[in-house]
Amino acid sequence: MVQRSLNMVGGIFVGGALALTLGALIYPSMLGVDTVSTSNDRIIANTQWGPLTEGDRAFVVAVRAAGLWEHPVGQIGLQKGQSKGVLTASQHLIDGHAALDATCRKIAPMLNVTLPNVASPQQEGFVTTLKADSGKQFDIDFANILRQTHGSIFNTVAKIRSTTKNTLVRALADQANDTVLDHITVMEKTGLVDFDTTLFNQTTPPKLPKSDMTPPVPPAGQAPIVLAPPPNPTSTPVDLGPALNGQSANGG
Repeated sequence: MVQRSLNMVGGIFVGGALALTLGALIYPSMLGVDTVSTSNDRIIANTQWGPLTEGDRAFVVAVRAAGLWEHPVGQIGLQKGQSKGVLTASQHLIDGHAALDATCRKIAPMLNVTLPNVASPQQEGFVTTLKADSGKQFDIDFANILRQTHGSIFNTVAKIRSTTKNTLVRALADQANDTVLDHITVMEKTGLVDFDTTLFNQTTPPKLPKSDMTPPVPPAGQAPIVLAPPPNPTSTPVDLGPALNGQSANGG
C-alpha cells in the first residue's frame, strides 16, 4: 500500500530545483522585462538593496507559492492526521509558512515583484490528493509528499543564499533555509518517510508542462492573501533591519 501510494505521488511530483528554473519564466512583464531570459543570473533590476536577478525574483515567487499550498495542508493535517508526528508536522507547516509569507509580502513591493494568490496547478494537485485521503493513507501521503517537496527545494535555497547579491533576498533565503530544514526534520520524525522513493523522486522528477508549474498571475489590484499565523506562533518574520541598512548598494 505504501509503495503504491508513493508511486502515485512520484507521478505528480516535480523537483524544486526544476520548479525554480521554470519559475524564472513566471510573470514576464514584471519590472519592465520585455524579453524573458532563461538565465537565472540575468539582472532584471538594480535596487538600493543590490541587483535583483531572474533567479532572485523566481525565488520570492516560489516561497510565496509554497506557502499557498503548504499552509492549508497544515490546516488539513490538524483535522485529518492520525498520528502525533503528523499533527506536530502540521503545526510546523502553518507556523513556518505564515512567518515566511509575511516576509515575502513585506519585501515583494520593495523589489516590485508580483506575488501569486493561488499556488500552481501541480501544487494544488498535492492539496487535492491529501483532501481525498483518509486514515493512515493520509498520514503516509502527507509525510512523503512534503518530505519530497522540501527536500528538493532545500538545495535551491542554499544556492540562492550563496549567490544572491540582494540583501532582502538573502534575508528571505536565511529564513527559508531554517524553515525548510525544520519541515524536513518533522516529516522524517513521523516515521512514515520512504527514503528510497523520496530520493528517487527528488533526483529523477517527471516532466510536466510549464502551465502545471506556474502560479496564475493575480488580477490587477487584488490584495495579497494573508496566511494567518497560529494563535501562539513560534516562528516570526525575519528581522529586515540588517538587510535594509546593510551595504546593499554594492552587494556587500
